[in-house]
Amino acid sequence: MRRLLVLTATEMEAQAVARHLGLTRLGGALPRFGQGRVEVACVGLRAVRLDGLAVTEPPALVVSAGLCGALDPSLAAGALVVPATVTTAGGDAWTTAPAPPMARQGTLLSVDRVVETAAAKSRLWLETAALAVDMESAAILRWAGARGLPAAVVRAVSDPAGRGVPADLAGAVAADGRLRPMGAIGAVLARPSAAADAVALRAGTRAALPVVAAALARVLRALTA
Repeated sequence: MRRLLVLTATEMEAQAVARHLGLTRLGGALPRFGQGRVEVACVGLRAVRLDGLAVTEPPALVVSAGLCGALDPSLAAGALVVPATVTTAGGDAWTTAPAPPMARQGTLLSVDRVVETAAAKSRLWLETAALAVDMESAAILRWAGARGLPAAVVRAVSDPAGRGVPADLAGAVAADGRLRPMGAIGAVLARPSAAADAVALRAGTRAALPVVAAALARVLRALTA
């Protein structure tokens, strides 16, 4: 049986994919969902909970899935990013596995902290030519490679190049990937302009997650055909 293992940074991303694919909640320490030939697990920001992920049956494909921030100014919120390469600021690089039926294109940059401003995104784009940025794909590809598993990346843009993710709003998500609503409320109370940032980020997230879920459904159909 050819299986698909989807790994997300946040529980919100995992839940969105699970709803679209009709998956049920599974037991265990990590938020996990599954049914039949697909399983979705939340491994936390920067994939900090990845080492705690137990895999009883090796999947045919591992996918790093969820949101990303655009570096390329041409990418709007909701744009699908399926990179051919994942790199880090330290110069590490991985070639991704195919994620049919989507074609792979360009590079995704994995960083260790949130990119807070449009200016910082512009610098990264000029320095790396990467299409977009996330914080998990490098760790997931490294983990998969160490186990001899092919790994792809399927992400969609939540914040375009002209908008960063302020650190105070990023703090609304705990390291384990769970939402901390009081964190967002505290940010808005401390910084009034955070309200507009939060609305924009929420709109981008709502545009991106259905795109990711639909793309993963296509991957699953291709994998199990």
